[in-house]
Amino acid sequence: MEVGYEKGEICNRNGCNGILTEHDTENHCSCHISAPCSYCTDSRVYCPECGWDGREEQIEADKKASQTAKKYDVWKPRTINDLDKNKIDYICSSHTHFSMIKEGVFPKRTTMDEVREIVKGTFGGRFEMFDKENCKFKYVAYTD
Repeated sequence: MEVGYEKGEICNRNGCNGILTEHDTENHCSCHISAPCSYCTDSRVYCPECGWDGREEQIEADKKASQTAKKYDVWKPRTINDLDKNKIDYICSSHTHFSMIKEGVFPKRTTMDEVREIVKGTFGGRFEMFDKENCKFKYVAYTD
C-alpha cells in the first residue's frame, strides 16, 4: 500500500494505521500581514500515531534540492585581456562628465579610420594611443 500525504488518508509508514490530520492554523497563520504565509503554504499534514510530520519531510526535500542546485558564476567585468583580437572589440570606462574612454583591440591590417568609425562618440573624439604593432588602441569619445 502507498503511504498517505493528504488529510484523512491512512499513514502506512512502517505499518502505521494512523489517519493523517492537519495542524491547526489558528494563532500561527500570518496571512493577515503578508499572504500567503509559510505556515499556510508548507505541509501541515501529520500522523498522530507514529509522529510523522509533512513539514519535516518537506524541509529534508528542500535541503536535498538546494544541494543539487546549479551553482552560478559570479559576474565580473571584462578586462582588456578578455577582448577578442579577431575583431574590433573594446571596453568602455568613464572619463569626464562629457567623455568616455574606449580601450580595445583590433585585427592586423585594420586602419585607424575603421576603428574610429566604430568607437567615435556622438561629438567625435581623439585617439590617445593607436598601437599597430600590438593591435591595441585607447580612444577618448566625446559623448556630450
